[in-house]
Amino acid sequence: MSAPDAGALAFIAFLLLQRLGELVLARRNTARLLAQGAIEYGAAHYPLIVLLHGAWLLAIAVFGWGQPLHLPWLAIFALLQLARLWVLASLGPRWTTRIIVLDRPLVARGPYRLLRHPNYAVVVAEIAVAPLVLGLWPVALVFTVLNGLMLCVRIRAENRALAGLRHARPT
Repeated sequence: MSAPDAGALAFIAFLLLQRLGELVLARRNTARLLAQGAIEYGAAHYPLIVLLHGAWLLAIAVFGWGQPLHLPWLAIFALLQLARLWVLASLGPRWTTRIIVLDRPLVARGPYRLLRHPNYAVVVAEIAVAPLVLGLWPVALVFTVLNGLMLCVRIRAENRALAGLRHARPT
């Protein structure tokens, strides 16, 4: 195993810290929403999402160790982080990694004016782009396909949940 490139190490550390921070934020927001009477849907597939994202991070950390940064992909990744912040700011305390439905109107500001699922659009792009920052095209390809399959389940569950509480069963 080669010595870590300082840029690769910083990038991998950023990804890990970012995702851990988001899990803390999501857990806090989820607890708050549930305390307000919100209902969780799609809980059965949530562990698969955690496993997929954990494996993605592990693959980047293991195979990205010692790799040089590819600056054009890093620039695209930086733009994706701005989009991620826009999504988080638009949802505010309603942002979570789970499907949590609160009996209130859906958020219709920020990127939600333009796309139905902007958070998933950002995540799809990140799953592909982050490994490419380190030249890991096989990791980008494998996890993009796996994430696409997972999102088929996830978005279907979320759309059912958002269609109305009478039309979806909590899981």
